[in-house]
Amino acid sequence: MKLLSGLLFFCLFTGFAQSQELFKTKRMEVIGGAGISQFFGDIGGFSQTVNILGLKDFILHQTRFNIEGALRYRVIPEFSIKLGFTFGMFHAIDSKGSNESRGLEATTTFFEPVVTGEYYFIKSTQENKFSYSKGKRVNGSFFSFMDIYAFTGFGGLSYSVRGNNALVSAGMVKGGFTAVIPVGLGANYLISPDYSFGVELAGRYSFSDYLDGYSSQYSKSNDVYYFLTFTFTYKIPTMQNGLPKFLSKRKF
Repeated sequence: MKLLSGLLFFCLFTGFAQSQELFKTKRMEVIGGAGISQFFGDIGGFSQTVNILGLKDFILHQTRFNIEGALRYRVIPEFSIKLGFTFGMFHAIDSKGSNESRGLEATTTFFEPVVTGEYYFIKSTQENKFSYSKGKRVNGSFFSFMDIYAFTGFGGLSYSVRGNNALVSAGMVKGGFTAVIPVGLGANYLISPDYSFGVELAGRYSFSDYLDGYSSQYSKSNDVYYFLTFTFTYKIPTMQNGLPKFLSKRKF
C-alpha cells in the first residue's frame, strides 16, 4: 500500500513539475500589431466646463493609426518583459472643440521604443497542460484560454510635426524627442500552443507639451495619448538552454 501511494505521489508531483516548466520551452515571443491612436494635447478638444470626464474629446476626426512590433521574454509564468517599437501618427485640430476660431491643425508622425513589465493576474489554465502543449485538442471554457495582464514601464518618443499656416504662425515646434511612461491593460486568447490573438489598451504620459507643436499659455499638464492595438503573437520554441531552436545549432 505504501509503495502504491508513493508511486501515485511521484506521478502527480512529476506531472505538476512538468506543467510548471512548460513555459520555459517557449519563453520568447514575437508580436505584431496594429490599431488606432488618440491624442490629447493643446490643439482641439473641449474645455472642462463642457466636457465631463473628457468623453467629448474621443472623436473619429482625431483618430489615427499605429503599427507595433515587439519581442516578449517570459521570466516566470506570471511576469514578462517586452521590448516594443511603435510607428504611427497623431492628429489634432481646432475645428471641433472649444477653440474653433483659433484654427490650428497639426499632424504628428512618431516612432516610439518602450520597455514594459507585464504582470498576468489571470493566466490561462490550458497553457500548463502537457497535452495542450503538444497540440492535442482539449476542452475548456472561453476564459480558460485567456491571459489578462497589466503593464507599465518607460520609453521614448521621437516625433515630427506638420502644421497648417495658422500653427506655423503661432510658433510651431517642428519636433523632438521626449520620455514617455506607458500604463495599460491587455488580454491574449490562445488559439494554439504557438499562437494567440490579443488586444491592448494603453495610455502614455509624455514629458513634453509640444507633441502637437504647440503649448497654450493655459496648459496645466503635458500631452498624453492612447493606443488601442490588436496583436498577433507567435511563441518561439526554445531548447533547454533557453535559446530559440533556430539559434541552438549555431556555434558562438
